[in-house]
Amino acid sequence: MQTPIDQGKLMDEARRLVAAARAAGADAADVVAATGVAFSADLRDGKVEESERAEGDDVTLRVFCGGRVASVSANSFQDGERLAERAVAMARVAPEDPFAGLVPADEIATGFPELDLLDPATVDAAMLAERAKAAEAAALAVAGVTKSGGASASWRLGGLVLATSEGFCGGYLVSRHGVSATAIAGEGTAMERDYDYDSRGFLADLDDAADIGRRAGERAVARVNPRRLSTRTADIVYEPRAARSLLGHLAGAINGAAIARGTSFLKDRLGQAILPASISVIDDPTRPRGAASRPFDGEGRPVAPLTLVENGVLTQWLLDTPAARELGLAPNARASRAGAGTSPSATNLTLSPGNRSQAELLAGIGTGLFVTDLIGHGVNGVTGDYSRGASGFWVEDGEIVFPVSEITIAGNLVSMFASLVAGSDLDTRSAYAVPSLLVKDMTIAGE
Repeated sequence: MQTPIDQGKLMDEARRLVAAARAAGADAADVVAATGVAFSADLRDGKVEESERAEGDDVTLRVFCGGRVASVSANSFQDGERLAERAVAMARVAPEDPFAGLVPADEIATGFPELDLLDPATVDAAMLAERAKAAEAAALAVAGVTKSGGASASWRLGGLVLATSEGFCGGYLVSRHGVSATAIAGEGTAMERDYDYDSRGFLADLDDAADIGRRAGERAVARVNPRRLSTRTADIVYEPRAARSLLGHLAGAINGAAIARGTSFLKDRLGQAILPASISVIDDPTRPRGAASRPFDGEGRPVAPLTLVENGVLTQWLLDTPAARELGLAPNARASRAGAGTSPSATNLTLSPGNRSQAELLAGIGTGLFVTDLIGHGVNGVTGDYSRGASGFWVEDGEIVFPVSEITIAGNLVSMFASLVAGSDLDTRSAYAVPSLLVKDMTIAGE
């Protein structure tokens, strides 16, 4: 398909900049070029408040002189020779980094999987405005909704190119469509708000805008007249949207950079059970149309699915080349490129679902808390101590009886992970696919 991003031209320019760095005296070099085009329409009360088109380019050259490394960035490939000379001059006075370096030529990707990341569907500002209007109208049509919190629709196209002096050169394009809506229910000081959204690589996979708006409205109405709870201990069920954060905490704890620094509460747990035997966690950058799929990693290594937790046992760290070298391990192609260098990261994570529905999980706890929203970032990555503001619904006899807010839930991620029970309702809307999760014996701090 025709796109506004010329990947072939970007690759040629990236290769030329690598060559310029070598000519300026670098022993090795790589270039990453990111470019993107985006449209968005924000709407409230049936009127478009903002319609925006944005374009951006970023070029980062990284050079190695012996064991020293430096990076410089620009918003274009212009003056490449001067950019290369400046980078080399910076590297020659930089401190030595014993773990930095490029992927050797015999380890780079030589073929790329077809991942179906580029949607041929076209969009314009009018189309996005209509989607946002449909979402808002559906939210306002829900009985009990009193105001719109706004709706938006978006589309973006992003491209990335990586070239290295070891002979790697590759690039890919990714499209993304999104719709979101926020609804307000209640009156005066008793107003409550909630939202719903969907984001997909292909328009055909995107939830209908009216369904998104309706769900936003229903969620807002359900939150009206919340109560506070007294402090207690109870089992908690996280809905998938909230449970996704637990998977994020796990990904952070097995990040190779954190392990190398000794700043993870799981640093001594490789090869040990950290989740129940019924749960596995797989990272798969090759998932077709995946939110974080990519044909190669941020260093040019070939990618493949990786089981991080198998039947409850932690089997792998997330590793890029520097973290692997520091830990004395083999890299596993989990490098992401962020500005000056690489860092380990997950791609498409999936926590394996169980065989119990959300309703069955709630029935199983009898009396407890159903969490639908989390506030704050109270997690200590070194100790695993966990404390988050939360809202949701109180459950008695397995049924939701009233909404709750202004509470804090607390525990420690080691015991929380060990007690997880996974539901069957796997939510695949984001890069972290997770079902509802039951966590036992959590502290609830309230009145």
